[in-house]
Amino acid sequence: MPVAIITGASKGLGRALAEALAARGWDLVLDARTPEVLKDTAAALEAYGTRVTALPGDVTEPWHRAGLVTEAGRLGGVDLLVSNASALGAEPLVRLAELPADGLRRALEVNVVAALGLVQEALPALRAAPAGAVLTISSDAAAEAYETWGGYGASKAALDQLAAVLGVEEPGLRVWAVDPGDMATDLYAAAVPDDDDPRPDPVGVVPALLRLLDERPASGRYAAPALLEARS
Repeated sequence: MPVAIITGASKGLGRALAEALAARGWDLVLDARTPEVLKDTAAALEAYGTRVTALPGDVTEPWHRAGLVTEAGRLGGVDLLVSNASALGAEPLVRLAELPADGLRRALEVNVVAALGLVQEALPALRAAPAGAVLTISSDAAAEAYETWGGYGASKAALDQLAAVLGVEEPGLRVWAVDPGDMATDLYAAAVPDDDDPRPDPVGVVPALLRLLDERPASGRYAAPALLEARS
């Protein structure tokens, strides 16, 4: 069975994708910072009959990233690496004039440095996989200028660039950066807590991600709404 590592997998889009892969028979190594929530997620996914390893921790820690790849190796390797864990830099979001330097550093460490570190750790296994792929979760804030989203958007833009270069440097892999579009997630609620407008469930984004896995288009940046529209 193929094996996926998914960071930020206890809730939201990470959990939704993990459940879809479990339903397809994938074995999973899941990461999140909240042990109890991650444990509950893993237990729910094991009901699909797949092997699920839950490893709580912080992706900025090298030992934790190494542990994720080691656990995947015990399951058979790494076929898919999903960098979904994210940090905002400030909760709620603030204008750049007020953005704490430590908050920006945290966003860059989680969203960029840790994502690259995990790729580096997993590269030998990804190269050895029959169809190795890296999926990074981006944002429209990486490409558009939205007030208060500057720190987070800058970190996601940097992640997009790393994914683009990785796709060139590793032609044997598929490297996709995906803007999932608007979603109702805890991350968005923390970013803009006074915005109570209804937003789509992250589950609706999963078919776009599965399409990438099924069709394996060229490495590059994709928007989930466009993938969904093209499929309909």
